[in-house]
Amino acid sequence: MAYRAIRRFLALPLALVMFAASPSATAHAERAVPTVDLSADASRTAPNDLAIANLYFEADGADPAPLATQVNAVIAAALEQVRLYPTVKARSSGTSTFPVYGKEGRKIEGWRMRSEIQLESRDLPALSELLGKLQGKLALSGLAMQPAPETRRSVADLAAGDAIRAFQARAEAVAATLGKPYRIRHLSIGYGGESPPVRPLMKTTAFAAEAAPVPIEAGESEIAVTVSGTIELSE
Repeated sequence: MAYRAIRRFLALPLALVMFAASPSATAHAERAVPTVDLSADASRTAPNDLAIANLYFEADGADPAPLATQVNAVIAAALEQVRLYPTVKARSSGTSTFPVYGKEGRKIEGWRMRSEIQLESRDLPALSELLGKLQGKLALSGLAMQPAPETRRSVADLAAGDAIRAFQARAEAVAATLGKPYRIRHLSIGYGGESPPVRPLMKTTAFAAEAAPVPIEAGESEIAVTVSGTIELSE
Protein backbone atom coordinates (compact mmCIF):
# COMPACT_ATOMS: atom_id res chain seq x y z
CA MET A 1 0.00 0.00 0.00
CA ALA A 2 2.78 2.41 0.96
CA TYR A 3 4.67 1.44 -2.20
CA ARG A 4 1.70 2.46 -4.42
CA ALA A 5 1.42 5.84 -2.60
CA ILE A 6 5.09 6.59 -3.26
CA ARG A 7 4.68 5.70 -6.93
CA ARG A 8 1.67 8.04 -7.24
CA PHE A 9 3.73 10.91 -5.68
CA LEU A 10 6.61 10.31 -8.05
CA ALA A 11 4.19 10.38 -10.97
CA LEU A 12 3.03 13.95 -10.15
CA PRO A 13 4.06 16.62 -12.67
CA LEU A 14 7.33 18.42 -11.80
CA ALA A 15 5.66 21.85 -11.84
CA LEU A 16 3.11 20.72 -9.25
CA VAL A 17 5.87 19.46 -6.95
CA MET A 18 7.80 22.77 -7.30
CA PHE A 19 4.63 24.76 -6.50
CA ALA A 20 4.10 22.73 -3.34
CA ALA A 21 7.71 23.45 -2.25
CA SER A 22 7.43 27.26 -2.71
CA PRO A 23 4.95 28.79 -0.23
CA SER A 24 3.53 32.23 -0.83
CA ALA A 25 5.51 33.68 2.12
CA THR A 26 8.80 32.95 0.34
CA ALA A 27 7.57 34.57 -2.87
CA HIS A 28 6.53 37.66 -0.92
CA ALA A 29 9.98 37.91 0.74
CA GLU A 30 11.72 37.75 -2.63
CA ARG A 31 9.89 40.79 -3.98
CA ALA A 32 12.19 43.72 -4.69
CA VAL A 33 12.16 46.48 -2.06
CA PRO A 34 12.61 50.05 -3.35
CA THR A 35 15.85 51.68 -2.16
CA VAL A 36 17.43 55.13 -2.45
CA ASP A 37 21.17 55.96 -2.33
CA LEU A 38 22.02 59.15 -0.43
CA SER A 39 25.06 61.07 0.81
CA ALA A 40 25.71 64.04 3.08
CA ASP A 41 28.81 66.09 3.88
CA ALA A 42 29.97 68.04 6.90
CA SER A 43 33.18 69.79 7.90
CA ARG A 44 34.72 71.49 10.90
CA THR A 45 37.90 73.49 11.40
CA ALA A 46 40.74 72.16 13.51
CA PRO A 47 43.63 74.20 14.92
CA ASN A 48 47.02 73.50 13.38
CA ASP A 49 48.73 72.67 16.65
CA LEU A 50 51.57 70.54 15.25
CA ALA A 51 54.56 71.91 13.32
CA ILE A 52 56.85 69.76 11.15
CA ALA A 53 60.12 71.17 9.81
CA ASN A 54 62.76 69.67 7.53
CA LEU A 55 66.38 70.81 7.69
CA TYR A 56 69.49 69.60 5.90
CA PHE A 57 73.22 70.05 5.63
CA GLU A 58 75.00 69.64 2.30
CA ALA A 59 78.70 69.81 1.48
CA ASP A 60 81.11 68.99 -1.35
CA GLY A 61 84.51 67.33 -1.14
CA ALA A 62 87.12 65.51 -3.16
CA ASP A 63 87.11 62.42 -0.92
CA PRO A 64 83.84 60.85 0.31
CA ALA A 65 85.30 59.64 3.62
CA PRO A 66 86.31 63.03 5.07
CA LEU A 67 83.16 64.49 3.54
CA ALA A 68 81.03 62.01 5.48
CA THR A 69 82.92 62.85 8.67
CA GLN A 70 82.17 66.55 8.16
CA VAL A 71 78.48 66.09 7.40
CA ASN A 72 77.89 63.60 10.19
CA ALA A 73 79.58 65.90 12.70
CA VAL A 74 77.31 68.81 11.75
CA ILE A 75 74.17 66.66 12.01
CA ALA A 76 75.29 65.18 15.34
CA ALA A 77 75.87 68.67 16.75
CA ALA A 78 72.42 69.73 15.53
CA LEU A 79 70.77 66.75 17.23
CA GLU A 80 72.60 67.56 20.45
CA GLN A 81 71.16 71.06 20.26
CA VAL A 82 67.66 69.66 19.71
CA ARG A 83 67.98 67.63 22.93
CA LEU A 84 68.07 70.90 24.84
CA TYR A 85 64.42 71.38 23.81
CA PRO A 86 62.45 68.50 25.39
CA THR A 87 59.19 69.53 23.67
CA VAL A 88 60.74 69.06 20.21
CA LYS A 89 61.11 65.60 18.66
CA ALA A 90 63.79 64.91 16.04
CA ARG A 91 64.54 62.08 13.66
CA SER A 92 66.93 61.49 10.79
CA SER A 93 65.09 61.61 7.49
CA GLY A 94 67.74 60.60 4.97
CA THR A 95 71.38 60.80 3.88
CA SER A 96 72.63 60.63 0.32
CA THR A 97 76.03 60.80 -1.38
CA PHE A 98 76.48 61.21 -5.12
CA PRO A 99 79.34 62.06 -7.50
CA VAL A 100 79.95 65.47 -9.00
CA TYR A 101 81.03 65.23 -12.65
CA GLY A 102 83.10 67.61 -14.70
CA LYS A 103 81.88 69.75 -17.55
CA GLU A 104 81.81 66.87 -20.03
CA GLY A 105 79.92 64.69 -17.59
CA ARG A 106 82.40 61.80 -17.77
CA LYS A 107 85.00 62.29 -15.06
CA ILE A 108 84.15 62.39 -11.36
CA GLU A 109 85.68 65.54 -9.92
CA GLY A 110 84.28 65.29 -6.41
CA TRP A 111 81.45 64.17 -4.16
CA ARG A 112 78.39 65.81 -2.65
CA MET A 113 76.72 64.59 0.53
CA ARG A 114 73.37 65.67 1.97
CA SER A 115 71.87 64.65 5.30
CA GLU A 116 68.41 65.64 6.57
CA ILE A 117 66.61 65.77 9.89
CA GLN A 118 62.94 66.33 10.65
CA LEU A 119 61.66 68.20 13.70
CA GLU A 120 58.16 67.91 15.12
CA SER A 121 56.61 69.89 17.96
CA ARG A 122 53.40 71.34 19.39
CA ASP A 123 55.46 73.92 21.28
CA LEU A 124 55.63 76.55 18.54
CA PRO A 125 57.67 79.17 20.45
CA ALA A 126 60.33 76.57 21.32
CA LEU A 127 60.48 75.25 17.75
CA SER A 128 60.68 78.77 16.35
CA GLU A 129 63.64 79.58 18.59
CA LEU A 130 65.37 76.28 17.82
CA LEU A 131 65.01 76.69 14.08
CA GLY A 132 66.62 80.10 14.28
CA LYS A 133 69.62 78.62 16.07
CA LEU A 134 69.96 75.60 13.79
CA GLN A 135 70.02 77.77 10.68
CA GLY A 136 73.51 78.83 11.67
CA LYS A 137 74.61 75.50 10.14
CA LEU A 138 71.57 73.86 8.56
CA ALA A 139 69.23 74.92 5.78
CA LEU A 140 65.46 74.94 6.37
CA SER A 141 63.90 73.24 3.35
CA GLY A 142 60.29 72.77 4.43
CA LEU A 143 57.81 73.77 7.11
CA ALA A 144 54.18 72.70 7.56
CA MET A 145 51.46 73.24 10.15
CA GLN A 146 48.73 70.64 10.68
CA PRO A 147 46.42 69.32 13.40
CA ALA A 148 48.02 66.83 15.75
CA PRO A 149 46.62 63.28 15.37
CA GLU A 150 44.52 63.48 18.54
CA THR A 151 43.21 66.91 17.53
CA ARG A 152 42.28 65.59 14.08
CA ARG A 153 40.45 62.59 15.53
CA SER A 154 38.47 64.70 18.00
CA VAL A 155 37.35 67.19 15.34
CA ALA A 156 36.64 64.41 12.83
CA ASP A 157 34.31 62.72 15.32
CA LEU A 158 32.35 65.95 15.70
CA ALA A 159 32.14 66.39 11.93
CA ALA A 160 31.00 62.76 11.57
CA GLY A 161 28.12 63.43 13.96
CA ASP A 162 27.11 66.46 11.88
CA ALA A 163 27.25 64.41 8.67
CA ILE A 164 25.18 61.56 10.13
CA ARG A 165 22.49 63.99 11.27
CA ALA A 166 22.50 65.60 7.81
CA PHE A 167 22.13 62.14 6.21
CA GLN A 168 19.21 61.30 8.49
CA ALA A 169 17.48 64.61 7.71
CA ARG A 170 17.92 63.98 3.98
CA ALA A 171 16.57 60.44 4.30
CA GLU A 172 13.52 61.68 6.21
CA ALA A 173 12.88 64.34 3.56
CA VAL A 174 13.02 61.79 0.73
CA ALA A 175 10.79 59.32 2.55
CA ALA A 176 8.27 62.06 3.44
CA THR A 177 8.13 63.22 -0.18
CA LEU A 178 7.37 59.67 -1.33
CA GLY A 179 4.95 59.10 1.52
CA LYS A 180 6.67 55.96 2.77
CA PRO A 181 8.40 54.94 5.99
CA TYR A 182 12.08 54.03 5.71
CA ARG A 183 14.93 52.27 7.41
CA ILE A 184 18.70 52.54 6.84
CA ARG A 185 20.03 49.49 5.06
CA HIS A 186 23.69 50.53 4.70
CA LEU A 187 25.84 53.39 5.97
CA SER A 188 29.52 54.27 5.45
CA ILE A 189 31.65 57.17 6.71
CA GLY A 190 34.58 58.63 4.79
CA TYR A 191 37.08 60.98 6.40
CA GLY A 192 38.84 63.62 4.32
CA GLY A 193 41.29 66.40 5.09
CA GLU A 194 44.41 64.25 5.32
CA SER A 195 47.61 65.67 6.78
CA PRO A 196 49.39 67.89 4.25
CA PRO A 197 52.99 67.07 3.33
CA VAL A 198 55.77 69.29 4.56
CA ARG A 199 55.77 72.01 1.95
CA PRO A 200 59.06 73.23 0.47
CA LEU A 201 60.02 76.82 1.09
CA MET A 202 60.17 79.22 -1.84
CA LYS A 203 63.71 80.14 -0.85
CA THR A 204 65.97 78.03 1.30
CA THR A 205 67.45 79.85 4.27
CA ALA A 206 70.87 78.65 5.31
CA PHE A 207 73.78 79.67 7.50
CA ALA A 208 72.10 82.67 9.11
CA ALA A 209 74.53 85.11 10.74
CA GLU A 210 72.22 85.59 13.75
CA ALA A 211 69.99 83.12 15.58
CA ALA A 212 66.71 84.86 14.78
CA PRO A 213 63.54 82.86 15.60
CA VAL A 214 61.67 81.57 12.57
CA PRO A 215 58.15 83.08 12.34
CA ILE A 216 55.45 80.38 12.49
CA GLU A 217 51.74 81.02 11.89
CA ALA A 218 49.57 78.14 13.05
CA GLY A 219 46.24 78.75 11.29
CA GLU A 220 43.52 76.13 10.88
CA SER A 221 42.69 73.13 8.68
CA GLU A 222 39.32 71.92 7.49
CA ILE A 223 38.36 68.36 8.42
CA ALA A 224 35.70 66.99 6.06
CA VAL A 225 33.52 63.91 6.52
CA THR A 226 31.18 62.26 3.99
CA VAL A 227 28.40 59.88 4.98
CA SER A 228 26.88 57.75 2.25
CA GLY A 229 24.40 54.95 2.42
CA THR A 230 21.20 53.31 1.24
CA ILE A 231 17.73 53.62 2.70
CA GLU A 232 14.96 51.09 2.19
CA LEU A 233 11.41 52.31 1.63
CA SER A 234 8.64 50.21 3.12
CA GLU A 235 5.28 49.59 1.47
